[in-house]
Amino acid sequence: MTGAGYWVELFQSEQRLGGGFLLTRRYVVTALHCLRGLTSLDEHVDIVLADGSRLPGQVCRREKDADLALIMISATYEVLLPIPQAGVAHGGDDWHSPYRPAASEVHLGGQVDSGRAEYLCEGGAVIQALQLTTHQHLGDYSGYSGGPVVKGVPEARETVVVGILLEQAPDRATAGRSANVLFAATIGEAMRRFDQFDVGHLMDVLHPATAAPQQAANSEKLTVDAAAAAAESWFGLIDDWAKRQVLDPSQVAELKFTAAKAVMERQLRGDGA
Repeated sequence: MTGAGYWVELFQSEQRLGGGFLLTRRYVVTALHCLRGLTSLDEHVDIVLADGSRLPGQVCRREKDADLALIMISATYEVLLPIPQAGVAHGGDDWHSPYRPAASEVHLGGQVDSGRAEYLCEGGAVIQALQLTTHQHLGDYSGYSGGPVVKGVPEARETVVVGILLEQAPDRATAGRSANVLFAATIGEAMRRFDQFDVGHLMDVLHPATAAPQQAANSEKLTVDAAAAAAESWFGLIDDWAKRQVLDPSQVAELKFTAAKAVMERQLRGDGA
């Protein structure tokens, strides 16, 4: 496994299920069909990180119609690997995926045809998706599902994850063969599907190294001014997310209310930020 850090492999015992990636330090997102290999109704899976660490996880949400699943890492384990920034892609952008199903497989990459396509996926839902052309003509892209779609070329200095690989477009000229066109759910689609992503999780995704405001660096009690500054800092991060078109206006308003409430409750308790 390479050192991308945020992508993972999913196992049940020694059976490999598929790929996924860390959307926050607590949650892994993947394609639901990657979990078809579960051998029982047990929702527990092993999450193998890029550094080789093996952590226990549990499937906590399944969105069957959108072919998305969310896996929660056990609270007894702390993920210290860096989490990438999340964002949106636009037509004409380069893309690549650091995940591949085996060391003998190629890395995928290509161009974004559409960053906000309305796509009817096999699960039955119309989702917001990326339509992607891949430069690698494999004919069969099974095994890559669940991996992250990253905006830009592999050598880019900033890592921005924009989608979750889900499906392949069929080759209309050759039965049973896939065209070099893939579809991926946008990060925004995943955020709207899973209500686990409260303000703290969003901050972790946006700025993993500095998810909380500066007050988190000390243990002093919050003053009213400090609480206001903390809320303003979080508002700025939420506005940044909105500009990336990951959140709609109603979600922005709700998150700002939640952020302000959380900061003020800490101030009233006398907690650190």
